Amino acid sequence: MAFLFSILTSSPLNVVLPTLVVFFSLIFIYNALQSLFHHFISDGKYSNCSSYGPEKHLLIGSLIPFYKNRRRLLGWYTKLLAESPTGTIVVDRLGARRTIITANPENPFTDILGDLLGCGIFNVDGEAWHVRRKLASHEFSTKSLRDFVVKALKSEVHDRLLPILSSSEKKKKVVDMQDLLRRLAFDNICKITMGTDPGFLDESMPVSELASAFDVAAEISASRGMAPVSAVWKAKRAFGVGSEKRLKVAVELIHGSIMEIIKEKRKGMEMKLVHNDLLSRLIQGGQSNEVIRDMVISFIMAGKDTTSSALTWFFWLLSCNPNVEKEVVREVMQAKEVIGYQELKEMKFLEASLCESMRLYPPVVWDSKHAAGDDQMPDGTRVGGGDRVTYFPYGMGRMEKLWGEDRNEFKPCRWLVGDRREVAPVSPYKFSVFQAGPRVCLGREMAFVQMKYVAAALLRRFKLRRVDKELPVLVPLLTSHMAGGLNMVVEKRVDLLRN
Repeated sequence: MAFLFSILTSSPLNVVLPTLVVFFSLIFIYNALQSLFHHFISDGKYSNCSSYGPEKHLLIGSLIPFYKNRRRLLGWYTKLLAESPTGTIVVDRLGARRTIITANPENPFTDILGDLLGCGIFNVDGEAWHVRRKLASHEFSTKSLRDFVVKALKSEVHDRLLPILSSSEKKKKVVDMQDLLRRLAFDNICKITMGTDPGFLDESMPVSELASAFDVAAEISASRGMAPVSAVWKAKRAFGVGSEKRLKVAVELIHGSIMEIIKEKRKGMEMKLVHNDLLSRLIQGGQSNEVIRDMVISFIMAGKDTTSSALTWFFWLLSCNPNVEKEVVREVMQAKEVIGYQELKEMKFLEASLCESMRLYPPVVWDSKHAAGDDQMPDGTRVGGGDRVTYFPYGMGRMEKLWGEDRNEFKPCRWLVGDRREVAPVSPYKFSVFQAGPRVCLGREMAFVQMKYVAAALLRRFKLRRVDKELPVLVPLLTSHMAGGLNMVVEKRVDLLRN
């Protein structure tokens, strides 16, 4: 590849253009032959197995319907899954791996994120995964980390977020809650993970270059997964041009910044300075700087946009459902003025409302794995070695067979049972927002602590009213993004203060 690049940069245009045409043609032919070979081999092996999906054409498979629906994949996949007798579909198109998408809870079960995540816990398998999982599992279960999370939240919410909202209320200024929540989440996950404060929510501080680099890396990595033909982004990466060049710059900044923080943290620990953040705990575990860097990146990616995405859609749904909002506010008003971990655990209706919000608008709308070998799902769908298997929480939350005729309604009470209105346990294979099985999310409890704390702190003091009345558009990046943001008017709460 370096040899080809040197030819292109040192040759005249009449040589460069034909060379590029030949190169891209070879990539296209290679992908076509690979797709055809895999199609015919696997079809012969699994000819008696169930397979549902979009219309297919000779040679190109489902490329045409995929391209037509590329800007509305969520709705298109959900419709196809609802029509499939098994709740599973197969999308087999030229230029991409055969993809199996399922909304069937009976079916439990990378290259796209490799540049960013490296050998972090979300991007490895086998023994490497077991080592990282064991290390992370121990740290996430400690009481000291839980207390550290609550302490970091208090500082970020009371010293930064609430003053911003109070100022906006006095000035009658419209705020983008999605942006504020995203900034808060990034500050908070950096404090918890690395013990650093980027000050992304602090308006007096300069824009965080690290936060911007993470945003660029996440957006471009997500676009890889939705590309009609993967050969295009792979060629751009090989030549270091366009979006792939921007991704490389962003990843280098992320890697360099975090390695510097790791080195500084090691120096501090050698001086016997006490730290409670995850980075310090990982260093004590004896891992190399590169492994620690990749694990830290994974933790930041998992926490920086997921809770902010969930809260964005939660506040929008509350603004559309005043009766639910009234019940949530009544519950949070009953807690002590200073909210701690125990008070958060008792907020059952708030937890049910957050679960219901994530059922309809999951922070991660889909997630994929690649099959290590040939297999078959319980519903009969064949899986070939190397196939991309995607579970689809967004579609699962809209399946009538799973949630009933009122599946499209926001009804937190569906999660509550008994006289004490406890939150009912639901199979993680049905409500797969936090994954399931061996890879179930380690940060589930931490996520609920953060979401509950922010929601309770805001709703006790303010009413948030949406400015735009039309239905918002969900943009499926690595996390669910609300197109155009969530513009809201902030009002001081007086209606339910002491009822």
